[in-house]
Amino acid sequence: MERVLKDDAVEEKGERARMASFVGAMAIADLVKTTLGPKGMDKILQSTGRGRNVTVTNDGATILKSLHIDNPAAKYISKVQDDEVGDGTTSVVVLAGELLREAEKLVNMKIHPMTIIAGFRMALECARNALLQRTMDNRENTDKFRSDLMNIAMTTLSSKILSQDKEYFAELAVDAVLRLKGSTNLEAIQILKKPGGSLRDSFLDEGFILDKKIGIGQPKRIENAKILVANTAMDTDKVKIYGARVRVDSMAKVAEIEAAEKQKMREKVQKIIAHGINCFVNRQLIYNFPEELFADAGILAIEHADFEGIERLALVTGGEIASTFDNPESVKLGHCKVIEEIMIGEDKLIHFSGVEMGQACTIVLRGASEHVLDEAERSLHDALCVLSQTVNDTRVLFGGGWPEMVMAKEVDELARKTPGKKSHAIDAFSRALQAIPTIIADNAGLDSAELISQLRAEHHKENSTAGIDVITGSVGDMQKLGISESFKVKQAILLSATEAAEMILRVDEIITCAPRRREDRM
Repeated sequence: MERVLKDDAVEEKGERARMASFVGAMAIADLVKTTLGPKGMDKILQSTGRGRNVTVTNDGATILKSLHIDNPAAKYISKVQDDEVGDGTTSVVVLAGELLREAEKLVNMKIHPMTIIAGFRMALECARNALLQRTMDNRENTDKFRSDLMNIAMTTLSSKILSQDKEYFAELAVDAVLRLKGSTNLEAIQILKKPGGSLRDSFLDEGFILDKKIGIGQPKRIENAKILVANTAMDTDKVKIYGARVRVDSMAKVAEIEAAEKQKMREKVQKIIAHGINCFVNRQLIYNFPEELFADAGILAIEHADFEGIERLALVTGGEIASTFDNPESVKLGHCKVIEEIMIGEDKLIHFSGVEMGQACTIVLRGASEHVLDEAERSLHDALCVLSQTVNDTRVLFGGGWPEMVMAKEVDELARKTPGKKSHAIDAFSRALQAIPTIIADNAGLDSAELISQLRAEHHKENSTAGIDVITGSVGDMQKLGISESFKVKQAILLSATEAAEMILRVDEIITCAPRRREDRM
């Protein structure tokens, strides 16, 4: 029998392939498991590239992005959640891992994967309906809704580095998101990181801050600014043709060429001034000569603004990025009320306030070191994502393992009513759901077996709001403690995890292609 595949290709079939994908997925789940919950621990990730960058984080998405994973199933599981909702990556991976751990036992009992998947599907529907019946919606009442948002933000932040000042940062995040008035475009919220000070020195500033200094001899403050945002070369007062040779027979000719170059530049500057602007922001360098011309015309010229900054600036001031200036009427200028120079720490920055896009704002983060700032930014980003999703879909659930217990209880009852082998799979689903509160308790160093059994007993009473209170280490009332989660995030976690587990369950063969050989060039 001829080999179908190339020599070095590896093929694993049946039982072995399934084992490999199960083990890979469970290993990834065990890796991020310890970062779950308010008492989760951080990981240090060290890159092998130049500079050996070190990242300290407990954001599941960041950990999974930074890992180079060989196992295909594990790779698949790690890419699931972060794109849509922004938070809950860890929960997805952990839940999917637990589902596969249960599925493995069922496969060993000779239950066909398709039967297991059918059971999981039924359980998923049941769990989702259980959640839908228990959601709360305070859309009508603004104060209540705001306190819901605050609770969600504090719950999201309590498992991150900002947990010490979570009320403060929750306030920042909620203010920023409510300014967006229901859009999920987080581009309008700019996060600026400035080392120095403590995390508590962070603040929310309406308007836009550009990380640049104002040039010499230029107005330090402009009111009712008309801004031209451009991406164009302003350094053509030198002959720029690469490797060009100009032969001249006297110094006077050189001076003529320089004068011509200067004239070219002057014309360009005049074209720009003709737009009737008083602020010019450029992506590229502006040389001394044009800068001088701008200063004479009383125009504030800002050079070398980073690209992200310039795109966002165009967005919030309502302008467009221009690169040619021949017909001023087709260029859309940006507007804002005041441009001025401010100091943050020891850095000077340019502050645009009263911008066209009213919902724009800037969160300035201060902190002891770069690592702290990076982690704070990630945490805040998660909170902002969740909040902006919640503003659209205002349904809210309690947190702290409460939703999982509610779902597990319903799923358990379904398993008892269902005949046939599917009931085993449904039962397994309920056990996997209970793993999340178990892990939250374990990470806090509590006796999880004791706590979960107490929780289960509590949940058999009608309309219980019991969950795990990690701080006192007992079963607590989630309503009193104000621990809430967004329904949208929970639903996404449930769906993503189940689908990821299904995908991996369906695998019965893994083929690894042969590596490409380098041809002998000799």
